[in-house]
Amino acid sequence: MSGRIPREFLDELLARADIVEVIDRRVPLKKGGKDFKACCPFHNEKTPSFTVSPAKQFYHCFGCNANGTAITFLMEFDHLSFHEAVEELAGGVGLAVPDTGPARPEDLQTPRLLEILSEANRFFREQLRNHPQAGQAIEYLKSRGLTGEIAARFEVGFAPDGWDNLVQTTGDSKEALENMAKAGLVAERESGGHYDRFRSRIIFPIHDYKGRVVAFGGRILGSGEPKYLNSPETLVFHKGAELYNLHRARTDIARQGSALVVEGYMDVVALAQHGIDHAVATLGTATTTAHLQRLFRLAPSIVFCFDGDHAGRVAAWRALETSLPELAGGRQISFLFLPEGEDPDSLVRKEGEKTLRERMAHATPLPDLLFEKLMSEIDMGRMDGKARLVELARPLISKIPAGPLHELMAQRLADESGVSTLSGKVPPAQRRTRSRRSGPQRLSPVATAISLLVQYPQLAGELELPVRLAGAAPDPGLALLLQLHRLAQAHPRLNTAALIERFRDSGDAKTLEKLTARDHLLNEDEVGPFFRETLATLEDQAVATAISELLDKAAADDLSEADKGQLAQLYQERAKLREDRENG
Repeated sequence: MSGRIPREFLDELLARADIVEVIDRRVPLKKGGKDFKACCPFHNEKTPSFTVSPAKQFYHCFGCNANGTAITFLMEFDHLSFHEAVEELAGGVGLAVPDTGPARPEDLQTPRLLEILSEANRFFREQLRNHPQAGQAIEYLKSRGLTGEIAARFEVGFAPDGWDNLVQTTGDSKEALENMAKAGLVAERESGGHYDRFRSRIIFPIHDYKGRVVAFGGRILGSGEPKYLNSPETLVFHKGAELYNLHRARTDIARQGSALVVEGYMDVVALAQHGIDHAVATLGTATTTAHLQRLFRLAPSIVFCFDGDHAGRVAAWRALETSLPELAGGRQISFLFLPEGEDPDSLVRKEGEKTLRERMAHATPLPDLLFEKLMSEIDMGRMDGKARLVELARPLISKIPAGPLHELMAQRLADESGVSTLSGKVPPAQRRTRSRRSGPQRLSPVATAISLLVQYPQLAGELELPVRLAGAAPDPGLALLLQLHRLAQAHPRLNTAALIERFRDSGDAKTLEKLTARDHLLNEDEVGPFFRETLATLEDQAVATAISELLDKAAADDLSEADKGQLAQLYQERAKLREDRENG
């Protein structure tokens, strides 16, 4: 697929795809009335405010205002381009995306960068096989106990010493160098020109969940800093979303029901050589919500592996705090702290697979770690020490979604402290005040009509817009309403999602998304009459505006006979409109 995707194909795709299924595969949803709900995947929250509407084929978060169609969700959640999201969605419903010729420049950027990264991966692997300096790299890998087979399996490569080994492969192509820079492979010199980002390093390619190379990690050979170097953030690489080795380990994670998270790629490779194939590593960043959600989609249990020193304990606590909002539906997290001076690589070589698996089986559960850490910092023999425990633990426990674990943690806090935790509920009067302040603003009639029409496209076939609206004074809202009505009337099979996608590249896209999320609190049989009444209000406003314009003209100058006749007609028209509305 290279060109612009036909609108007709997008219409068909969004008619076939079910946004509930798409999102539920990534974020477990629960039925709540006519919609589905979950804690928002785009921000941390303890009370679900993320809703998915099967009727609208639209999602909306009332907490952070994230919203959109199934295509938008895939772009945001899986970090895909528009075309990649369409391909992903189409593959799920058995449709092939048509190729329609020349593509827009922005559509080509992602595949171009992926191809450059793939070529760089081949280059680094070739250097490990044939470069004169490769002996040092091979000796290092052997010293870490890695075989040629495991190095080949993980596509390990070598970046030779020197500033321009990769740069030279571009010849004199300025475009190739610019694309390499965009891919994070080379950097610009202040004095001009480019230089290789990776030099004198063992290279580990980093793949996305589809198995495509999106970045690299490099371990220095000999002395030098930094010891480990990752690619910078790029269009195709987001450190907070990717996990090293996830594309290989996902099957083993699902089969074993658990994921092992370690801190470095060498640990992952060494563990795999010893038969532990469900390990992944973060990429120079702390554990993120996106990491947790990706792993929990595969298995209900995660074991974090950290050094047992102070730095490891601090990192573990950060991971614990990030994990709390994700502990719903029976999910479990444990922490394995290694003996001093050991890492997973050295420990598995020393003790073997069986012993390390036993250590994982006896890792510290998250609830135990939470209470152990807090209680170790408090004198529990004092009454005010127990009060201090409550003050420290309660905000953490409140982050856990409502359910059995939340209740058990609250009960343990009560048992340890002797204090029943407070509910923290807002007094009714305060709730009412807050509700009045934060309630949604009333929509204008034209915004109401647009909102109803985009949510219920079938209205376009049931009701014509008043003729006078087409000739009304210029108004962006009316123009959008007219365009939306014509589109829905001409294409009666369009659903809400398909309508919104028609406006993706226009300035009206955000407006439509907000109005799609608006809940009018109507039953199905009330929608048509309410839309009809809204159109009547718009028609009345259009007549009133026309009357005001003629009256303003009369104040400045005498009206012509034609204007006087038009004014009389407008008064009659307004009287009839109001009579019709009163008579229902």
